[in-house]
Amino acid sequence: MIPPRHSYLEASARARLAGILDAGTFREFCGPRARQTSPHLPALGMPVAFDDGIVVGEGRIDGRPVLIAAQEGGFMGGAIGEVHGAKLAGLIERALDIRPDAVVLLLDSGGVRLHEANAGLIAMGEIQRAVFDARAAGIALVAVIGGRNGCYGGTSIVARSCDVIIASEEGRLSISGPEVIEAVEGIEEFDARDRALVWRTMGAKHRRLIGEIDILVRDDIDAFRDAIAGHIGDSRPMDLDALEAEHARLVDRLSRFRDAADGRDVWARLGVNDPDRVSDIEADEFNALVDALEGARR
Repeated sequence: MIPPRHSYLEASARARLAGILDAGTFREFCGPRARQTSPHLPALGMPVAFDDGIVVGEGRIDGRPVLIAAQEGGFMGGAIGEVHGAKLAGLIERALDIRPDAVVLLLDSGGVRLHEANAGLIAMGEIQRAVFDARAAGIALVAVIGGRNGCYGGTSIVARSCDVIIASEEGRLSISGPEVIEAVEGIEEFDARDRALVWRTMGAKHRRLIGEIDILVRDDIDAFRDAIAGHIGDSRPMDLDALEAEHARLVDRLSRFRDAADGRDVWARLGVNDPDRVSDIEADEFNALVDALEGARR
């Protein structure tokens, strides 16, 4: 009998938290009762949310203490504004005081909230600084991507700055979204309506193959929970040697794929025998495939 799945993609931020944390362990910071809403949106005639589109707090996963945040993609696409950003930055900064086993970020966002412009950008910088401070202190940061909005803009930079990224096939990761690329470069360069093209360039499977996502899971809250639990405490070095190694990897990638016209061309050069089959491979088999390809390149 196939066990029932509880879709991460379709769940709200609070449902994701409830499924990932040990039952009864979550304690929310600055919740809806505090009514810390955006000071900017009412002036623009825009609605507000009492949690400003993000839930932050502490809890346990398999008995281990974590700080955790979940962006609510149903409110303004999970975009980061002043209050939203302050809650996220403050959560990560708290890690330096209480030293949890990990900080878990459930990211579901198109990036900075354009309605709040500079306030959102400043918040983004504060979040980024907090991430690096926590990593420098040896605290593991785990980014999780599997929501409808993907992980774009400044949020994608935060994700790539974490120790580990876990994603489902439905997840997407990119600095610029499809519509932004099309608007700037034209539809001939990138057709945002071509969903297959979007997933071949920004989708989690593509990002897993090129080494930007660490593990792929099926769209199931329990699967995400198991993967997160396996990476709690998985802090990676953030020193000059690690930085130079990453730069060398990116230089090599650019030289290898500079003239690749499509994601399938990249996959073929990485050693995928049947690039057209990539979309059909289940998560566990896909992780095994990527591990084998990486082993063959070493």
